[in-house]
Amino acid sequence: MIEKEKAYIITGPTSGIGRAAAFELAKHGKVILVGRDAGRLQKTRAAIEKRGGKAVSIVCDLGEMDQCSRAAREIVALDLRLCGLVNNVGIFLMRPRRNSVGCDLSYATNHLGPFTLTEALISHLPDGANVLFVASAVEDPLRKPAVAAGFRGGRYISAEACARGEWLAGGSTRPGYDAYATTKQCTLATALQLAHEHPRLSINAIEPGVTPATGLGRDAHPALILLLRVFSIMAPFVKNMSTPERAGRVIADIIINRSDRSGIYYDENGHDKAPSDLVQDRAFCERVVDETRALLSFAENAG
Repeated sequence: MIEKEKAYIITGPTSGIGRAAAFELAKHGKVILVGRDAGRLQKTRAAIEKRGGKAVSIVCDLGEMDQCSRAAREIVALDLRLCGLVNNVGIFLMRPRRNSVGCDLSYATNHLGPFTLTEALISHLPDGANVLFVASAVEDPLRKPAVAAGFRGGRYISAEACARGEWLAGGSTRPGYDAYATTKQCTLATALQLAHEHPRLSINAIEPGVTPATGLGRDAHPALILLLRVFSIMAPFVKNMSTPERAGRVIADIIINRSDRSGIYYDENGHDKAPSDLVQDRAFCERVVDETRALLSFAENAG
């Protein structure tokens, strides 16, 4: 029997950390690029192939659940050996927005989309395959650098509340901060709970460090964008900061070389780190996943 070609799936691969990780993963197999912009996907694919790698594009807006389900079917239809999935896509909006069905766009893109894609693909992943969720330390209300930046940790109430764009009172005074921190709290809780549910796989999360040279805050105030560009020059020399290239290498290392570990939260250097006290609570992680499944099931049946 001819062995199927190895493949690694990555979402949000057209810029920043995702693009850098895609280049690294392409050294080890075909890369399945999942993103919403067909033109930018094609450019990334061409760049990978120019370096001698292989890639295929799947157009999908991770903020739309029906597109995530369709993308999973297209990925399975490629008939490749799916060795890894990197849920990298993420947005940080300075003002609330909604997807096509009225769900908060930050919650849909950062949590519901990756959740839907992962759940649809899990049964098609071989034993020992790797799933990695890109989280963020801003979910921890005790994380000093995050607090200094204006974050107050994840503010989870329920899946339904998140879908409405509602967060626990008493959070950040800066628009968009509670949404981002809470969706990343859900991301981390999901990774740890899925690792518990699927011991045959290696399911982990990573905090890639403060990485200014990305498009994450692309709709921020121009002064903040300029400041981030300045910080991007300093990133290699400052604790808790990183670059897309460094983060991409760490992500690829986890996906390629750490199939013997699961339920781990990695820092920007690939070392173990502790999540917030709340996410360390197994009951909380289970509740986030259960409520997410119930919300998605209700939305599917209602549609």
